[in-house]
Amino acid sequence: MSEPPVRVGAVSNPLFDLPDPDEPDREDDPAPTRGRGRAPLAVRMRPRTLDEVVGQKHLLRAGSPLRVLAGTDAGPAGPNSIILWGPPGTGKTTIAHVIARGHGTKFVELSAITAGVKDVRRVMDEALTDRDLHGRSTVLFLDEIHRFTKAQQDALLPGVENGWVILVAATTENPSFSVISPLLSRSLMLTLQPLERSDIHELLDRAVTDRRGLNGEVTLDDDARNHLLDMAGGDARKALTSLDASAGVAFSHTRNAAAAEGESDGGAAPLDSGDAKEGAVTNEDSGPSAVGPVTITLEHAEEALNRAAVRYDKQGDQHYDVISAFIKSIRGSDVDAAMHYLARMIEAGEDPRFIARRLIISASEDIGMADPTALQTAVAAAQAVQLIGMPEGRIPLAQAVTHLATSPKSNASYMAINEAIADVRAGKAGPVPMHLRDGHYKGAATLGHGDGYLYAHDQPNAVASQQYPPDELVGRDYYRPTPYGHEKQLAHRVEILRGMVRDE
Repeated sequence: MSEPPVRVGAVSNPLFDLPDPDEPDREDDPAPTRGRGRAPLAVRMRPRTLDEVVGQKHLLRAGSPLRVLAGTDAGPAGPNSIILWGPPGTGKTTIAHVIARGHGTKFVELSAITAGVKDVRRVMDEALTDRDLHGRSTVLFLDEIHRFTKAQQDALLPGVENGWVILVAATTENPSFSVISPLLSRSLMLTLQPLERSDIHELLDRAVTDRRGLNGEVTLDDDARNHLLDMAGGDARKALTSLDASAGVAFSHTRNAAAAEGESDGGAAPLDSGDAKEGAVTNEDSGPSAVGPVTITLEHAEEALNRAAVRYDKQGDQHYDVISAFIKSIRGSDVDAAMHYLARMIEAGEDPRFIARRLIISASEDIGMADPTALQTAVAAAQAVQLIGMPEGRIPLAQAVTHLATSPKSNASYMAINEAIADVRAGKAGPVPMHLRDGHYKGAATLGHGDGYLYAHDQPNAVASQQYPPDELVGRDYYRPTPYGHEKQLAHRVEILRGMVRDE
């Protein structure tokens, strides 16, 4: 059996403070779930082996790096340092917990929030000593590695490169942006996927019956289970936390009902509210389980959590993914999807000015002259948000989203400027025609500047037939109107104007 894990610095999750889960509960143990008062359900139900991990089957095949690292599979290749990247609640810390129980290794946990370079170097020195003197490998678990500075990550390099430590790092941020390249090249990046609904279903049912969990003291009806699955959003930790809270509500209601019935029957006095905290599940005679198994209903689940948590990080993948889906929904004229992503950003606390700026860009990039008023609406919404703030600012933002998503679409102006810039970058930027050059300064006339220029307002229809672009771009069309919205009428006008200007 490996040594007890060592924790350096402050640790946000006391993963390893529980009794050894490898020691089975005795059948005659009067309180097999006695750890409940100390640890949340999500911690009590942490898998003890990789076979108990739900989901992530693509990472748990025979011979996979995780199985080699956990000591369950052996092969010619030794264990590799790994970086676990995935959304919250997908099993990153759980996998580290399983690895910690591996054989023949020393497990050290560092807090990325509080540990400094000195802590990292101390771990490296101790790991080198353990390897050379005792022939023992050290596994270093580093949660939230994206919080480490470049200097802190640099301090990890010698130990990882020379095999003094086997690094197991976890992050919710894209390692390509948050982890230094040398460390990435020396580690395997394993991507964890959000758990499927069936995975969470299995997890909830296991927690209801398992002796480490609710030990069969509750049953979960189908409606309540479906509600918990809806709220979980692929997050195992949230699912188990929600189940724990729902069980607490169910026990509380059952106890109150029993107490009220006892009063009406002239029986025992109701249990004092201090006997057990609401939401707590204990196994003592005076606790909620004294009333016997209870059923968690939809009402209990809805009372425990009345809204879904919005998974969103304002500086990471979700920030970019959601705003991308938002703009693409507007471009695709799906007003309902666009409104969903707007609500998602608002509920997550996204800066409304950022949303407004993107609406202004979308109004010109994707709508343009197909509906010239779209830009006016977007700018007005941005100004309104500045004036009135949130939460009322959501209303003009929603109006702008509705206008933009339902407008006819044209990217003709956007494509026109892109093509023009491409030509300029390619060197197609010849001299300005002499008759268009500035002739208002002394000596300009002797240079021929402005000579032969036709003032448009003096011409029929206020259109002058003369050359405007440089010689090499004569006849080059950048703006090509679409047949949508206002641009449909504009297309005919552009054709006429080009013929008059070019004297065609």
